[in-house]
Amino acid sequence: MQGTMNPILSRRSFCSLMAAAVTLSSVGVFAAPSEIALNHASVQAAIKLQNRVTPALMKQPEVLGTAVGDDGTGKVAVIIYIDQNHPNAAIAKAPAGTVLEFTDKFVAMVGKPGGGGVSHIAKQTPPIQLGTSGGWRSDLANGYCCGGTLGSLFQVNGTQYILSNYHVFESDIVLGGNNVIAGSGDPVIQPGLIDVNCSASAAQVVGSLVKLSSLPNNNVDVGVAQASSLVRTDGAILEIGTISSQTAAASLNKAVKKSGRTTGLTHSTISGLNATISVTYENECAGGAAFTKTFTGQIVIANRRSTFLNSGDSGSLMVEDVTTGAKAVGLLFAGSSSTAIANPIGDVLTFVGTQLGGTATMVGN
Repeated sequence: MQGTMNPILSRRSFCSLMAAAVTLSSVGVFAAPSEIALNHASVQAAIKLQNRVTPALMKQPEVLGTAVGDDGTGKVAVIIYIDQNHPNAAIAKAPAGTVLEFTDKFVAMVGKPGGGGVSHIAKQTPPIQLGTSGGWRSDLANGYCCGGTLGSLFQVNGTQYILSNYHVFESDIVLGGNNVIAGSGDPVIQPGLIDVNCSASAAQVVGSLVKLSSLPNNNVDVGVAQASSLVRTDGAILEIGTISSQTAAASLNKAVKKSGRTTGLTHSTISGLNATISVTYENECAGGAAFTKTFTGQIVIANRRSTFLNSGDSGSLMVEDVTTGAKAVGLLFAGSSSTAIANPIGDVLTFVGTQLGGTATMVGN
């Protein structure tokens, strides 16, 4: 599952950015407090500019995405993501009021063999905690097996569900290399196939897939499974514990953490809001390209050297970095070696609640 573009900063897009910078100068560049909400005047001014320039920028093959974030000096600016691996990337220059962030391509964080710690990849004694390796039982094809993270627990109409990503639970949409397509009722296992040598018999069934087909036609990468009795009913997450049933909005510089299959418990800060990001999805494990999805309104998190989020962490729940009663902020699904991307948790719960016929809430205190 690869990112969508192989960009350089062309003269055409550079001119567009120059025009954008003049507009930003006219509204002013605001100093950012230590934590700044989406409705702050500085963020709203930058979003206004971002919304005007992003559609044209995203048509350029050199641009991976845009967001509103801290420019590194405490000021709010429009961030433009550029592929650092293109041979001509060095010629790119940021006009006043914008920041170019060089990164590799954004990818959906499907799992690879290995892991960040025994507690996150081992078969647990039931009832299991979440923030653990898991996935669709038949997620193997083309000589590979895949998986991700069983991130958290939510409920609708009194029924509890495991929350992860579309590309972890149901991205197999062709008969292809395994002669099967993901469907409702299919087993969801812990650990994922990538951590049991691709042998499902070495894992345990902890849920049954409820196929919601969130992609490609919705703005969230969501997969869910009805939890079995082998999952703790308090929604405890490895190294985080039981979270709050309430949620929190994203804000710039907000401290966050997550518990995932590959990197375990990690900490970071939110570096961007209202992000527009494109990601290409495969049609099965190690398969061909199925579609490219451009997400809007996403959360960006600092991910230097993939220390916050790495392959296999997809499906992890991002929460406030507090000791107890952490509130959910977003659902992690993609990233690069410097940047991680999350769906806002409010969008996720709205989507799953609508699909499941009720109001979705996180399981917690």
